[in-house]
Amino acid sequence: MIESIIRWSVSNRFFVLIGAAMIVAVGLYSLKNTPVDALPDLSDVQVIIKTTFPGQAPQVVEDQVTYPLTTAMLSVPGAVTVRGYSFFGDSYVYVIFNEQTDLYWARSRVLEYLSQVAPSLPANARPQLGPDATGVGWVYIYALIDKTGKNDISQLRSLQDWFLKYELQTVPGVSEVTSLGGMIQQYQIIVNPEKLRAFGIPLSHIQMAIKRGNQEIGASVVEMAEAEYMVRATGYLQSVQDIETIPLGVNQNGTPLLLKDVAEVRRGPQMRRGIAELNGEGEAVGGIIVMRFGENAQKTIDGAKAKLEELKEGLPEGVEVVTVYDRSALIKRAVDNLSSKLLEEFGVVALVCIIFLFHVRSSLVAIVSLPVGILTAFIVMHLQGLNRTFCE
Repeated sequence: MIESIIRWSVSNRFFVLIGAAMIVAVGLYSLKNTPVDALPDLSDVQVIIKTTFPGQAPQVVEDQVTYPLTTAMLSVPGAVTVRGYSFFGDSYVYVIFNEQTDLYWARSRVLEYLSQVAPSLPANARPQLGPDATGVGWVYIYALIDKTGKNDISQLRSLQDWFLKYELQTVPGVSEVTSLGGMIQQYQIIVNPEKLRAFGIPLSHIQMAIKRGNQEIGASVVEMAEAEYMVRATGYLQSVQDIETIPLGVNQNGTPLLLKDVAEVRRGPQMRRGIAELNGEGEAVGGIIVMRFGENAQKTIDGAKAKLEELKEGLPEGVEVVTVYDRSALIKRAVDNLSSKLLEEFGVVALVCIIFLFHVRSSLVAIVSLPVGILTAFIVMHLQGLNRTFCE
């Protein structure tokens, strides 16, 4: 069989050259379009369900959220393992599938079963799927700092949450941009229990008054002069003063009782369970760019860095974006390492052939066949949807 193939190849050199040229062309196309990375993705096909249950103890979260979700996910087609973890105010359920399962098919089935069990969860428990990424999806991390001191960490966190995060999520290949560090600003209402007792107001009445005071109400239309005017009542709370003037009722003298009469309203930081600091120089605000499953890491990082360069012009004076982790440098070193090793291999093979065979043309056979074989491997990888992983 092999002798026949060799004999046919020697007799039909033109067709062999045409076939080799086609393999090289398709191999170069596959080499260019196959995702490149420096870390092999050996993670399982998994879907994460995160459920926020504010203010509840781990045992309550386990009984009312984690257990119902875990038992419901056991019947998902293709699921081999379901793991549930309960924390203070949060629940995590990991659904692991067979290796042959498509990630997005798995996410759709988990979402289908989640819609069935969601009505049985507590009213303030909000389940949501995790990003369509894997454990090696952290490709770029940056930090926001202000050495001038004009912006504190709460303002830097607001820049990250309301400006950089949404813009970076538009970059192709980015699955999620996670914020960490700083302080999240919020409106805080500190109720005075003595005043509540004096006015005879339950705490639930204050919660209901705040909900009713923070909503838009729309009605029908009013026709005047052959024109229709839409009727709406604007009620969204936009400042501390708006919250302070929420009516709670009237006192014994008929005077309107406002929220500021029984509570202190202020802006303050949300309770933190950790901090982020940079190089031992103090707290900083950071962002983690998570790559979508199966995307090209190098291309995604380049797009994220280009987007950050555009966004730097819109940052306040004194705010800097510092790169903390950039996998593209590791990828570049790994590719350069592979290229240099291949060149060394070509040189060694050619030198051995020349020394032992005393024939230069024999060395050319090895030098030509090696890159063709590598390009053929890239063709197979591209057809199977695998990414090319180089190790430094």
